[in-house]
Amino acid sequence: MNPKHVALISAELNISMKQAENTMSLLAEGSTVPFISRYRKEQTGSLDEVQIGKVEDLGKRYQEVDDRRAFIIKTITEQGKMTDELLGKLEASWVLTELEDMYLPYKPKRKTRAMAAIEKGLEPLADLIMAQEAGEIDETAKTYINEQVASADEALKGARDIIAERINENAELRDKLRKLFTHTAKFSSKVIEGKEAEGVKYKDYFEFSEELHTIPSHRVLAILRAEAEGILFGNISPDEEEAQGIINKQFVTGNGPASQQVEKAAADAYKRLLRPSLENESRAAAKEKADTEAIEVFAENLRQLLLAAPLGPKAVIAVDPGYRTGCKTVALDNQGNMLAHDVIFPLEKNYKAQDAEHLLRNWVNKYEIQAIAVGNGTAGRETEDFIKKIDFGKKVNVFMVNESGASVYSASEVAREEFPNEDVTVRGSVSIGRRLIDPLAELVKIDPKAIGVGQYQHDVNQSHLKQSLDRVVVSCVNNVGVNLNTASKHLLAYVSGLGPSLAENIVKYRKENGAFKNRQELKKVTRLGEKAFEQCAGFLRIENGDNPLDNSAVHPERYPVVEAIAAGQKCTVSELIGRNELRKQVNIKEYISEEVGQLTLEDILKELAKPSRDPRDEIAIFEYAEGIKTMEDVHPGMTLPGVVTNITAFGAFVDIGVKQDGLVHISHLSNKFISNPNEAVKLNQKVTVTVLEVDIARKRISLSMKDNEPNNGGGGGQRRERRENKPAKEAPLNDFQAKLQALKSKFK
Repeated sequence: MNPKHVALISAELNISMKQAENTMSLLAEGSTVPFISRYRKEQTGSLDEVQIGKVEDLGKRYQEVDDRRAFIIKTITEQGKMTDELLGKLEASWVLTELEDMYLPYKPKRKTRAMAAIEKGLEPLADLIMAQEAGEIDETAKTYINEQVASADEALKGARDIIAERINENAELRDKLRKLFTHTAKFSSKVIEGKEAEGVKYKDYFEFSEELHTIPSHRVLAILRAEAEGILFGNISPDEEEAQGIINKQFVTGNGPASQQVEKAAADAYKRLLRPSLENESRAAAKEKADTEAIEVFAENLRQLLLAAPLGPKAVIAVDPGYRTGCKTVALDNQGNMLAHDVIFPLEKNYKAQDAEHLLRNWVNKYEIQAIAVGNGTAGRETEDFIKKIDFGKKVNVFMVNESGASVYSASEVAREEFPNEDVTVRGSVSIGRRLIDPLAELVKIDPKAIGVGQYQHDVNQSHLKQSLDRVVVSCVNNVGVNLNTASKHLLAYVSGLGPSLAENIVKYRKENGAFKNRQELKKVTRLGEKAFEQCAGFLRIENGDNPLDNSAVHPERYPVVEAIAAGQKCTVSELIGRNELRKQVNIKEYISEEVGQLTLEDILKELAKPSRDPRDEIAIFEYAEGIKTMEDVHPGMTLPGVVTNITAFGAFVDIGVKQDGLVHISHLSNKFISNPNEAVKLNQKVTVTVLEVDIARKRISLSMKDNEPNNGGGGGQRRERRENKPAKEAPLNDFQAKLQALKSKFK
């Protein structure tokens, strides 16, 4: 471990040297972020997953700087040009751009105009001009005429090429101009002539200019995408006179003929070398910043989606709606295994609708169905209405399920492996049903980019996107915990310390030996060694196993502590878990040791109070406004219930049940100023919106949540909903429907 890295990370993240050093040591030993965050709080000082992730990222970044520095030092040393002063500057820098600026004069490059001029013997003339002493430089230039230099003008031009390259390679100047670009440059764009009609969706950027340091990420990515499509021409530049003034101030020291030559060389250096180079740097930096912001938005959306409320292990019917080809329908047991599949036509105006009703009734009784999931795609609302009117003789809740990415899953290798004999339509319906039972367990099988909760996800750095999204999936899976005896290999693969190979070995062992009875049995799984066991055991749950602690987040390494606490209370571990009064009597300080600190003991007692509890919210039933099914049904002024389906930097998209999500711009998300949409809403949150504008031609609906703000609380809000098996706490929906009908009449 590099002590310099520790110091830099400590300073950048504002954490202690001990926190940084211990965290880096744990990461170097192969510990995962979720494991360190949950089970090594004493060593890290309770750093959370985000902070530990930043320590990991910064460690990699500083190692990259070290590697690049070593290469630069080696290259310059081999050229015989290394000096003590240059070496000191290189070793003191931790910024890649600074290192590259210092390396630039020594960097091997293709033949330049300056190199050609040096070969013609014009370097001494360039030195004389740079000295800027009094005298007629034109006469001096004539002495450099030879077979390769035809005239004094050609000699001066060659000398200026040499000077321009020196100016371009001056690290001090590049730093000054880089700061000028960073703080004052504008990002401008213009439409390419003749591309107006083709690029109409980029109309806002046809004549556009904004300060580079304030432009939002979505605008940067939009302009760059339009450039790639050949619609716009983009440009990043500061005030040219100001930039030229900075160069002249550093290099032009007089006003004679030689200084005039230097000034010409400086103008050429900026136009031909410095500006293009620094514009490319600025573009790359703006793109990186925009990527980071967009990826953060995507990651937060994905986190909220993965942690959406599950229905739980209940038998369900899942319906993938459609008009012409019918509704692909499957019945699933409480573990998501398919029991039956068929195609129904509930929207036909004939006997087929009766057949659909008969099949659904039959399945509900035969398979003891407790809920029905309907995909929110084409014909989803109509299918939902049809099912809700059926009398099943018992309570069967109907849920609208977001089906984004279901088609990707249905055509994937994962789906083919699970259902080799079924077509893609059946697999897609299964995915919809499983998403209702447990969104996390099902969505981990799909490439996160296909889930539809991102912002410009195809334009950002794909490796960074994958790294960030994978980290989110790992975090969510380990936060919730995984049932060792029922989880698929795809879900197990995201458990701390496992991965695809060990996950497959666990499933294979389970098939050959039956259900795991205790966590220690994991050590019998092929290739699952002590380190993997340490990392994964606390996140795997065993219901009704040999040890009640196996169904909790208490790590096996701390079982002796729990047993000691139970012995101290003269009870069993099961009694300690089940009786709150016993836990209240525990004096934590009696059990603190070198290995187990107060933070760990507090976590253990909290876990014993709620072992195996799912941290996700309870699922809620949501109903769209009656009679609002198409954009033509929506009019300005209406107040409608909706569900937040996507959150971006500029606002939130809300599904109001018309197959086209509406946008609540960030300025309309709250009655107070907010800088981040996540301050006002969460993914899958039920909200009330007011329609501002409907543009049917462009398929755009503008909405507002002002004066309709949801109450604070995870995914809560001003909901027209009811909890499973709980009485409604709000006014009946009929009141809302009456108001809605009055509004509809008003706008007819």
